[in-house]
This record gives sequence, C-alpha cells and structure tokens, in this order.
Amino acid sequence: MLELRLVQGSLLKKVLEAIRDLVNEANFDCSGTGFSLQAMDSSHVALVALLLRAEGFEHYRCDRNLSMGMNLNNMAKMLRCAGNEDIITIKADDGSDTVTFMFESPKQDKIADFEMKLMDIDSEHLGIPDSEYQAIVRMPSAEFMRICKDLSSIGDTGTWIYSVGYLSLLHMDGPSSCRLNSSHFILQLSSR
Repeated sequence: MLELRLVQGSLLKKVLEAIRDLVNEANFDCSGTGFSLQAMDSSHVALVALLLRAEGFEHYRCDRNLSMGMNLNNMAKMLRCAGNEDIITIKADDGSDTVTFMFESPKQDKIADFEMKLMDIDSEHLGIPDSEYQAIVRMPSAEFMRICKDLSSIGDTGTWIYSVGYLSLLHMDGPSSCRLNSSHFILQLSSR
C-alpha cells in the first residue's frame, strides 16, 4: 500500500510543470526514503533526477518498494485541477494498475478524487557520479527562470564567468548569437 499526503500540493504541481516538457513518461519509484523519479529526455541529452524525501510529506506510507509508470502530461493536466493551497494525497494499492490522486481544500470543504491508469514503462536506473565543481551558485529559482526566459530569445547556449560575488554572461550562441564585451550581463550574488 502506498499513501502520501503532501500539504504543500503546489510543490508537486510546480515540479511536474517543470519536467513534463523534458520527459513524457516516467516511473515514479516509492521506497522508505521517498518518492523519486529518474528519466532521460527523448534525445538522451537531459537527465531528470527528482527525490521528494519522506520527511517532506505530512503522512508517508510505502509498505514495499513500488514503481509506478505515469504519463507526465496527463498527470500535469490532472494536477492543474488542484488549487495552489490544496493538500494532495496519492494512493495506490498493492497490485493495482491505477493510482488515485485526492485534492483537498485547506478547510476540507472541497474534495476531488482522480484515478489514473498506470503504464508499464521499461527504464533503467542510471548512476549519477558525484562531481566536484569550481563554483556553486545559489539563487532564487524565479530569478533563474526569468534570466533563462529573457536570454532564450538570443540563443540556445551561453558561456558564463564566475568571479567572487559575480556571475557574468560572456556570450550566447544560437539563432541570434551575440558576444558581450564590456557590458556583460552581470548578477551580483549575495552570500547567505
């Protein structure tokens, strides 16, 4: 039996919206440590590795390791029916070929149940090696998203330079390539 209760349901909605354009179908693996997904995009360029730890759920019950194949576009459409403040509960019985999503308003005056058929997806778990990085940049995801959106009209790839406290864009390559000289795109980073 699987039963997960996520009070901050908007978290799952945002995560799924972020990855559904990269990966159409994937196995969600449930274990004692958490609810996870690992999948490659269709061109085998991007790897998505997601772990929602058991401690992040208000209630987490996973009696045995379970792998559930799901269509992420269908799951995202279904999750759009949940309000941003809704509590999301995910349930699956042992041996069942469906998973149930329950959306519950914070006041518990509205409850909606959705059932989704599971898929049989053949996938292998990839080992992700630990890496040493020369620099680690921490920034709000909303700011990173805004920067990527702004720069996507200029090019597909960019070269960034990091020096203590600053991250600057050197050039962008793509349909509208540009090289930035003295007027670098500069982010001042605060250390927190």
